[in-house]
Amino acid sequence: MIRFFAAPIAAIALLSATAGGAFAEEFDTRDIMGGGPNFFRGGSSPVPRTTVMYNGKYAPGTIVVNTSERRLYLVLQNGQALRYGIGVGRDGFRWGGVHRITAKKEWPGWTPPSQMLARRPDLPRHMKGGIENPLGARAMYLGSTLYRIHGSNEPETIGQAVSSGCFRMTNDDVSDLYGRVGVGTTVVVLNN
Repeated sequence: MIRFFAAPIAAIALLSATAGGAFAEEFDTRDIMGGGPNFFRGGSSPVPRTTVMYNGKYAPGTIVVNTSERRLYLVLQNGQALRYGIGVGRDGFRWGGVHRITAKKEWPGWTPPSQMLARRPDLPRHMKGGIENPLGARAMYLGSTLYRIHGSNEPETIGQAVSSGCFRMTNDDVSDLYGRVGVGTTVVVLNN
C-alpha cells in the first residue's frame, strides 16, 4: 500500500523541484494528499504562502512588510523568502519604519486602544483570546507601537486594505510565521 502512494508522490515532488517558473515556486507537495498549509483549519487564504526568489538588502530572518503589495516576506538564505498574503491598514492608517518583535502571544486577548475606541465606541473594552477574537491565533507585537502582526478570523480580508494599521494574516499563516521567528526579529515596513 505504501509503495502504491510513494511512487506518484515522489514523481510529483521531482517534477515540482525541476519545473521552471512560478509553478516550482508555488507548488506544495503536502497539498496532494492533504496536510498542506490550510488543511486543518477552515478559511484558507486567498493568497497562498509560497517560497519565492527575493533580491533584497535584508539579512535572513528579517521580516519585510510591503504594504503596496500587501505581502509579508520572511527573508531566507540563498536569495529566497517565504511570501505571505496580508491585510494592511486602510487609507490613513498605513505606516512605515523599522521595529523589532518585542512580544509573541498565542491566542492573545485584545484591548482596543483608546484611539480606536474613540472612532468605534461600540467595540468591547476587552476580549479574551479565542477564535472570535480579532487578533486570531497568534500575535507578534511591534516595538512600542500599537501595531501587531496577527491572525484573523476573516480570511477574506487578506490582500485588502482594511485594518487600523496592524498586519493581518490567516491563522494558518500567522501560526507558521510565529513558529519561525523570535522576539528581537527585525521587521521592516515599506509603505510606498
